[in-house]
Amino acid sequence: MDEMRTKIRRALLEGLGLKKVQRAGWRRVGLTGVESVAAHSWGVAWLVLALCPSALDRGRALAIAVIHDLAEVQVGDITPHDGISKSEKQARETHALQRMLRGLPHASHLEDLWLDYEEGRSAEARLVRACDKLDMALQAQLYAHEQGVDTGEFIASALAALTDSELRVLVEEVPDSSGQG
Repeated sequence: MDEMRTKIRRALLEGLGLKKVQRAGWRRVGLTGVESVAAHSWGVAWLVLALCPSALDRGRALAIAVIHDLAEVQVGDITPHDGISKSEKQARETHALQRMLRGLPHASHLEDLWLDYEEGRSAEARLVRACDKLDMALQAQLYAHEQGVDTGEFIASALAALTDSELRVLVEEVPDSSGQG
């Protein structure tokens, strides 16, 4: 029993390491004091909580939001500028996630949530994917305002992926001078 608890504790502590992994794209463009991947995941979860349509399973969507970047604890925040193919990125993340979840209670359920996100199988996963892009765009607007760095490429990338007009308008509206609106 002690060995099992030790494995679970180790896995839980490793997952908390996501708080230390900085978002690589922000650093690449010269931003300082950038958010961690865990902060980004919280942002995605916040958007899911606030925007999830009543027809969807909010709990499942929140669970997907929390786990969607967990593998980055091991593989890092791989961006399109890193020269790693999508298939290689997914293979690395799949291997990392499976290793991290091994021995955890509900490991297969957690892996299924992650796979749902990766494959966009459910409406909840597709909402989380959209909120992932929305979070990036809104964070880009905040950084542009706070640090005066051009983050237009992030906003353009998010808009290219956002097909929901209700979410697009949240990005397209020009924030007020306080950066809050």
